[in-house]
Amino acid sequence: MHMNDNLERERVNRLCYTIRGAFFEVFKELGPGLMECIYEEALMLELDDRGLAVKAQAPLTVRYKGRTLRNKLRLDLLVEDTVVVELKSVAELNPVCFKQIITYLRLSGAPVGFLVNFNSPLLEDRKSLFRIVHNF
Repeated sequence: MHMNDNLERERVNRLCYTIRGAFFEVFKELGPGLMECIYEEALMLELDDRGLAVKAQAPLTVRYKGRTLRNKLRLDLLVEDTVVVELKSVAELNPVCFKQIITYLRLSGAPVGFLVNFNSPLLEDRKSLFRIVHNF
């Protein structure tokens, strides 16, 4: 592993730590069960307050056999052009939610993503909060 690789891992890990803190702050303030768009807007404000560049509904170009499709995917949040955040407010995360974030990571080239379900009594790792690493 090269020194630059280590520095990049360190940068991404610090970024993820800050993003996780924002999840918990938003959850503490708003609680569970609201619409995803409310959490999205609150997270944008919280991440901005923490000095991070964040894009909501960031367009993601999809290529098929070397050609660009006219329709684009929309990432709920893209933080520092590095971390994809997929927000849910559902009774239960199902397998397609995990497939979706993994596909977003593959198509975007982002090294890390979060899948967060705010419709949960608590935000807990591997229950309602998942960090997914892809090619990192």
